[in-house]
Amino acid sequence: MKMTKIYEGSYQWIMFGRDPGKPEKIIDTNQYVVRTANRCLLIDPGGIELFAPMLAAVLHHAPVEEITDLFASHQDPDIISSLGLWDQALPHAKLHAAGLWEGFLRHFGCETIEYVPIADNGGVIQLDRVELRLVPAHYMHSSANFNIYDPEAKILMSGDIGAALEAPGAPVFVENFDAHVEKMRFFHQRWMPSNQAKRAWIDRVRELDIDILAPQHGRMFKGDDVKRFLDWFEALQVGIAV
Repeated sequence: MKMTKIYEGSYQWIMFGRDPGKPEKIIDTNQYVVRTANRCLLIDPGGIELFAPMLAAVLHHAPVEEITDLFASHQDPDIISSLGLWDQALPHAKLHAAGLWEGFLRHFGCETIEYVPIADNGGVIQLDRVELRLVPAHYMHSSANFNIYDPEAKILMSGDIGAALEAPGAPVFVENFDAHVEKMRFFHQRWMPSNQAKRAWIDRVRELDIDILAPQHGRMFKGDDVKRFLDWFEALQVGIAV
């Protein structure tokens, strides 16, 4: 599995993806890890087929007892169908996910992990001294959907917002925004149901200082491409597959 450090200061952000062992008909996903001095947060840890390679990859950066927290941006199986296996591997960990989806997510297996419900207006995840903000992104793919914003690293993990359908082994960062647009258009028009919700999310995100926008599928955006994405998305009509 490809590993890319996207922030390194007194703590780290690491992106995992482009798994060469991924089954052919399963969508490629990006997993993210925030590693602080004593704790490790897995962000959208992936589907059940990814559990073994993800666990092996994360253990290169943290002992199992310091993998303390998981986050699910929404409820889909590519995000969190591995939950039952993480539950066995990390019985003392916490799962941060929307309170609205708790009764559904527990179907993936949640016997010992502590479920920490996220309120509709968001919240924070505290990892040692690092404070990660939970940014509401409701109806941006899911009725209760959240992003993670790190104001120190200036990273917004945007879940399915900014996602693209890519060929295997695609680069991890957008290199030519104009060429990238057609890889995003169908995904956003079909999986984002509401122009009103889209505008509310864009207004909220434009207030943040973002160096890297990191979606759960496809390539990440950095620098001026973050604004290019917001401008493009603002003009795109979504939720029209009726």
